[in-house]
Amino acid sequence: MQEPLLGAEGRDYDTFPEGPPPPRDRARAGALPSRKVFLATFAAVLGNFSFGYALVYTSPVIPALERSSDPGLRLTKAQASWFGSVFTLGAAAGGLSAMLLNDLLGRKLSIMFSAVPSAIGYALMAGAHGLWMLLLGRMLTGFAGGLTAACIPVYVSEIAPPGVRGALGATPQLMAVFGSLSLYVLGLLLPWRWLAVAGEGPVFIMVLLLSFMPNSPRFLLSRGREEEALRALTWLRHATDTQDVRWEFQQIQDNVQRQSSHMSWAEVRDPYMYRPILIALLMRFLQQLTGITPILVYLQPIFDSTAVLLPPKDDAAIVGAVRLLSVLIAALTMDLAGRKFLLFVSATIMFAANLTLGLYVHFSPKPLAPNGTVGLENMPWGATEQPPATPTSYLTLVPLLATMFFIMGYAVGWGPITWLLMSEILPLRARGVASGLCVLVSWLTAFVLTKSFLLVVNAFGLQVPFFFFTAICLVSLVFTGCCVPETKGRSLEQIESFFRTGRRSFLR
Repeated sequence: MQEPLLGAEGRDYDTFPEGPPPPRDRARAGALPSRKVFLATFAAVLGNFSFGYALVYTSPVIPALERSSDPGLRLTKAQASWFGSVFTLGAAAGGLSAMLLNDLLGRKLSIMFSAVPSAIGYALMAGAHGLWMLLLGRMLTGFAGGLTAACIPVYVSEIAPPGVRGALGATPQLMAVFGSLSLYVLGLLLPWRWLAVAGEGPVFIMVLLLSFMPNSPRFLLSRGREEEALRALTWLRHATDTQDVRWEFQQIQDNVQRQSSHMSWAEVRDPYMYRPILIALLMRFLQQLTGITPILVYLQPIFDSTAVLLPPKDDAAIVGAVRLLSVLIAALTMDLAGRKFLLFVSATIMFAANLTLGLYVHFSPKPLAPNGTVGLENMPWGATEQPPATPTSYLTLVPLLATMFFIMGYAVGWGPITWLLMSEILPLRARGVASGLCVLVSWLTAFVLTKSFLLVVNAFGLQVPFFFFTAICLVSLVFTGCCVPETKGRSLEQIESFFRTGRRSFLR
């Protein structure tokens, strides 16, 4: 068994060789984190709530628009497909813009800036009188989601103490899932236009709360605003005076000073730079290839095209509740079990679930034509009728149970931890640009996978994508064991220091 990447101790590993913190700082290090850190985190992750809400906005809206009496709003199947998937293109553009805004405006202001396209997008969809308003509104909310997806994990990781950074790092994913579940619940109560109006609320609350929160001390130091950075850190740690956080502040300051110059393209070839960036990019790429986005987007049609015991709408709601519970479990255990252990567990569960779904679809009785699995693309998006294939057999619970386990596996590991590790291992000088690049790669992959899913299903059958996702989960297991560092309990400065030493224990 290989030792964790960051498990080595010794003087060459210490980020700050001047010695341990003084007794006063050791006492503070053992204290409970300040409530102000949790408040600042909550204010930021409201942006993820809006992201999760916007991501599944089309779930109850597409069926309503397909039955619309207004010819200008009535969606065909092709238009409904674009209405659902154009969000990922907007998110990719948001990740691309974060490469600039994250370092130009700072983490906090970039999150607040995302409220502008989000509010405009919801307003366009709420007052839509044509398809172009729906698509533009959907793309703008996607842009805001991609921007917050790149900025919020970085902001949270930079303000959180090492002891709770894992738990706080899981809150963006937790809030995104809670936002999606809130949309499902409101979709049972509100018309589609009012769903868009309701989406404006969390956006304005986020801006209001963030106005009173400090910026990231690391970002402020990178801009030479030392006094403001010290005040921000003092506030976040709820210290009585600046001397209480002086040792931690000096750690951050030393690290920022070593990276004060702008990164050149030549430096990207330095292993200290490209290794963590490559690990983060591959994690975001593999995360999407496990199949999470097409499974969530086409969840109800997938249940419609297989023999299931419960109504597909009920199945989808149950899966959403399981997803929220699983992310909550991950948030509570991430700083206890460690990142790598949860990634192993996550990939193993997803492997078993995808394999089960693929085998079930391959060997189970097919619904009567033309409602077979190969007809998923031609099936109405709002269809609620069940295929008449043994609806009373308990064997038909397999798709629901397998999907629940897949979502559970994803939510305890490869969902939240990939975002957390991205913000932890990226070097400070490249953190803003690289996090935006990770989001760009993630959502471009999601778009390609989501659009090609139906083509593969119609050409080869529904079981083929699940077998592909199964193979990707195996690759994820190997990748985790070989390349992913264990960052539990390490400060961001310690993590950067390790990559700077050039150790390669995880490649042996």
